[in-house]
Amino acid sequence: MQTRTRFLFLMHPKEYKQEKAGTGRLTQLCLTNSSLHMAAEVTDKDAVGELLSDSRFYPVLLYPGSDALNLSERGADVLSVGCVGRKLLVVILDATWSGARKMLRLSPILRRLPRVMFTPREPSRYVIKQQPQDGCLSTLEATHEFLTVLQERGLDCYPEPTQLLSLFKRMQDYQIQCACDPGRPGYRRAAYSKVSERKPSRGRGTSRRENYLKTPPKGIVPAA
Repeated sequence: MQTRTRFLFLMHPKEYKQEKAGTGRLTQLCLTNSSLHMAAEVTDKDAVGELLSDSRFYPVLLYPGSDALNLSERGADVLSVGCVGRKLLVVILDATWSGARKMLRLSPILRRLPRVMFTPREPSRYVIKQQPQDGCLSTLEATHEFLTVLQERGLDCYPEPTQLLSLFKRMQDYQIQCACDPGRPGYRRAAYSKVSERKPSRGRGTSRRENYLKTPPKGIVPAA
């Protein structure tokens, strides 16, 4: 699928080594104008840093928070101004919440990027994995939601809006099928609970995630 926006998926090494059903790679394979890099730390001198410094692009980080520009509510004009003469480059961290925070802490070049976000319209469709709380989405779902918002704001064209979610369902159906096959070692042997019946997790990271997922106050637009 071709998009005007360039997507850069930055995958944490643990996601690459441990995840059997990670969605970052699946998403990247669907988007012609995208690339995937594995790193826990990004510097100005590596391949990712060079891409972020390329004058042809206007790089932003898709990451929620009080200082993020919520494109579901406003900000299309601000983003359009930043993209004048350049193409939008969206960095997406493919990691757990704790992993993403570590990546930001270790990478000043990522922390300097303007941040953008959206308000999810649907709860996560991740049947085979429980999200830590409402508002959390897989990398694939986040990319789908973001492309939908970009198209509505006139910032991109989302030519096949059913493609990503269809592949997401097929991937999960296959995993469930494997888990039900006693001849396949390494899979769980218990049925997956319904997403609607799952209780949100509780722990030290919950309040931190809730602060990140709050919608920025209206009228406040972060500096780009």
